[in-house]
Amino acid sequence: MSDLTAFLGVEASLTGRRWTGPAPATERLAEAMVQATRLPLPLCRILAARGVAAEDAAAFLAPQLRELLPDPRGLRDMEQAAARFLLALDRRERIAIFADYDVDGGSSAALLMTWLRAMGHDASLYIPDRIDEGYGPNVPAMQALAREHTLIVCVDCGTLSHEPVAAARPADVVILDHHLAGETLPEALAVVNPNRQDEDGSLAHLCAASVVFLMLVEANRQLRVAGRQGPDLMGMLDLVALATVADVAPLLGVNRAFVRQGLKVMARRERPGLRALADVSRMDSAPTAYALGFLLGPRVNAGGRIGQADLGARLLATADPVEAGALAQRLDELNSARREITERVREEALAQAEARGVDGPLVWAAGEGWHPGVVGIVAARLKEATGRPAVVIGLEGGEGKGSGRSVAGVDLGAAVQRVAAEGLLLKGGGHKMAAGLTVARERLEEAMARLSALLARQGGESAAPRDLRIDSLVMADACGLSLVEQIEQAGPFGAAAPAPRFAIPAVPVSARRIGDKHLRLTLRTPGAGLEAVAFGAFDTPLGPALEAAGHRPFHLAGRLEINTWGGRSKVQLRLDDAAPAS
Repeated sequence: MSDLTAFLGVEASLTGRRWTGPAPATERLAEAMVQATRLPLPLCRILAARGVAAEDAAAFLAPQLRELLPDPRGLRDMEQAAARFLLALDRRERIAIFADYDVDGGSSAALLMTWLRAMGHDASLYIPDRIDEGYGPNVPAMQALAREHTLIVCVDCGTLSHEPVAAARPADVVILDHHLAGETLPEALAVVNPNRQDEDGSLAHLCAASVVFLMLVEANRQLRVAGRQGPDLMGMLDLVALATVADVAPLLGVNRAFVRQGLKVMARRERPGLRALADVSRMDSAPTAYALGFLLGPRVNAGGRIGQADLGARLLATADPVEAGALAQRLDELNSARREITERVREEALAQAEARGVDGPLVWAAGEGWHPGVVGIVAARLKEATGRPAVVIGLEGGEGKGSGRSVAGVDLGAAVQRVAAEGLLLKGGGHKMAAGLTVARERLEEAMARLSALLARQGGESAAPRDLRIDSLVMADACGLSLVEQIEQAGPFGAAAPAPRFAIPAVPVSARRIGDKHLRLTLRTPGAGLEAVAFGAFDTPLGPALEAAGHRPFHLAGRLEINTWGGRSKVQLRLDDAAPAS
């Protein structure tokens, strides 16, 4: 527990958490930054909390990709990968792209296909079926591709695929990936991966689409050296932004610049697939990181989760508006079906996990017939509910296929990879925040016990923070559009750079239920005109307590955002927690 005094005296909120405010030192830095920069105090509080010095504030608020973009040649095998890619282009070879079935894989494939199309060439797309083939390259698929293609580019997969890569001979294989590598690499022509064991780790936070983008930067450089012109890459940053946010890559350094610039590109609505997807998602305002993660990303993923695996990548790659509209509509329908499946599995998994206990270093659940396409989403929900690393496994026949999500400071991918290397899993791997695994039914309990022990060594048992961090106090009548616009200068917000959380003190509220699980609050203060929304409130103690508030005053904690509907914009509070104001 923090040694700071509880913020607003909240020792136990409605969700059982203690509120803590900014450290006094951070507040002093923020006040000094106001004097040095003339920036607003709420913005300076955010910058100070992020560790940004006053002299670096201007650069932080306007990140320049040309200053933050790393030299692609700093990654091993990059020059060979780009050279082989260009050779295939010049020789008009048949190129196959083997991609993972998630947003990162689909965006990576679309980047390559868009670049090739601009150069007058095309490529075959292959995305494995999640249920029938599982994650990554497999021997039959690679052999089949090698019979028809001379170059196979594996994106967002392949780093651990020794046998499938070997089976692709005589075709050349180039791997562009970001998942944790083992001690040995597949015998590919090139393995470009910032998470190879012989890399320095400085680019370990990149998603696969960023690695692909860097390869295209290098390809364009090699073309310039030869006196030729490559396609415009800045117009492709919408795909990099989508993948970065959807793959929960930390929004730090160049990732932040990728997303900031990519959102500007996306706002131009030039890519048919993303334009159609935004329309079926009913986005009527400029795209935000939140929209990428919670509106667009889940729909792109829906095909790989419960439908046809290649739908998302085809949507992102197509130049045909009619095809884009049909694909977006289909993905929207699949996403609705996915939600229903997810909710059923979530309820069963949470009940099982709670019965087993959620105070250890790992929360896990396994169920008969749970759809393997939703176990990752449910693992994320368990992680959010418990503050612990979580694994959810769907059992069928003699084995289970599962997915895990981690918390900051606990490397789940490395632990899963170790359990696989010890023979307790049939296969497993991933990265720090997410992992996938396949386990024999009879080894399930043993494997989870071993994984739990490994996570305990990393501090997984103490990973659940019961403190809720508050960045700043704000009065309800100060929550105007100008304040939120100032705050958004420090964005985009997401993984490793959460949106600031504000506390509004002692405000009377009235509540009304939205659907079965959500809640909308009206703050009863003169002239404030502020509303709050609490999604999933009735899955927690928040919903029942606030529904019965009866105009009693509560301290509210959440994130301020601009809600645009019907062409009108207003500020709302996305509620995280509340506490009675005594």
